[in-house]
Amino acid sequence: MNLNYKKINFHNSFSNTYFLLLFAMIPASILFGPAISLSNILIIIISFLFIFFRINSHFLLKDKSIIMLVILYLYLILNSSISIDFEISVRRNFGFLRYILLFIAINYFFQKKENLYNLNKIWLAIISLVLIDIAYEFNTGHNILGFEADNKKRIVSFFKDEAIVGAFINGFIFVLIGFLFVNYEKKNNLQKFLIYAFIIFVISCMIFTGERSNTIKLFVGLFLFFWLNNKINFKYKLFFALSGLCIFLFSFYQFTEIKHRYYNDIILKFSDEDKRKNYIYFQLYKSGIEVFKTKPYFGVGNKNYRVVTCGIPNKELICNSHPHQIYLEFLSEHGVLGTLILLGIIFYLLFKNLKIILLSRNFIQIGCFCYLLTVFLPLLPGGSFFSDFNATMFWINFSLFYASNLNTNIFTRA
Repeated sequence: MNLNYKKINFHNSFSNTYFLLLFAMIPASILFGPAISLSNILIIIISFLFIFFRINSHFLLKDKSIIMLVILYLYLILNSSISIDFEISVRRNFGFLRYILLFIAINYFFQKKENLYNLNKIWLAIISLVLIDIAYEFNTGHNILGFEADNKKRIVSFFKDEAIVGAFINGFIFVLIGFLFVNYEKKNNLQKFLIYAFIIFVISCMIFTGERSNTIKLFVGLFLFFWLNNKINFKYKLFFALSGLCIFLFSFYQFTEIKHRYYNDIILKFSDEDKRKNYIYFQLYKSGIEVFKTKPYFGVGNKNYRVVTCGIPNKELICNSHPHQIYLEFLSEHGVLGTLILLGIIFYLLFKNLKIILLSRNFIQIGCFCYLLTVFLPLLPGGSFFSDFNATMFWINFSLFYASNLNTNIFTRA
């Protein structure tokens, strides 16, 4: 174990409670909007820096994970210098530094298991409230605050005018499910039943959101989680898989909105050649490929997709902020070489700990790992990887993925 670990401690209970509250409010701050979320993270980082400079932290300069993240940051700065619009790109790329600092802060604070468990208890309460609100909106047409979606086949919940609540749920639910399975073998039958009931409720609410891509990601992530979970025997895993399928089929045949969203809006369009050609995601993907062709090696620059598609008259280009697919986003804005750098660093940081994950069976870590993998599922549409919303989700899970296990936490590993 790193010798510096013995020198690291929180100065008093107030400091401990202060940071716990800041981290605990991350989901709520995201619900309130990008400005509140960014402010919350900046307060965490600035507060942490006051502690960071008082501890013996020089060993972090030799940590491979930190080195790789710094290399990633330097690449993004380079990407700005060759972007079509330097000013737009550099604002996003320069701000990536906050995620490196957040990564260090989360690893520092969550060395203590009790902090991690207390955090998950608060997050579980917040996410449960959002899930209840999703179910309420699905049944009434508006959420508990009166927010309604323009598209009645979608749910907005507390996001008011954005149908992104499914992505929000996915961003937190895997770490929470991992938390619920901590000490699973010691739980009584009622506790185990409540865990499965909660997961079934999560699946139902995700289907209700009408977010097809995030529903698929949830199912894939849960499949990976249960596959890696050695505390559950095969017959229970099979029973749960069949339960999830039954929930979807019941919702599909019981609710018109679900049938329209998951069948009419996809299958019927694909059965009609004209509708298939005009399918929005086909157009966006094709547009992403066209932007990639303009600068295939290093791309047009981070956040510059919109500069090209909205600034150059071209019938092949769809004016949008991003192509709605992670690999096309990387290729169009970073080119082949930039994409190899991005994916090479991220995948290295994820899979270099695979042996530790398999041996330790830390379920919070496994939950984070499952979420991170679903981000990179091919073909599925999604939000921009570097947007504040998606980047915050990704790097929180990435940070907890390292922090939740003493064998991978940068402050405690050998």
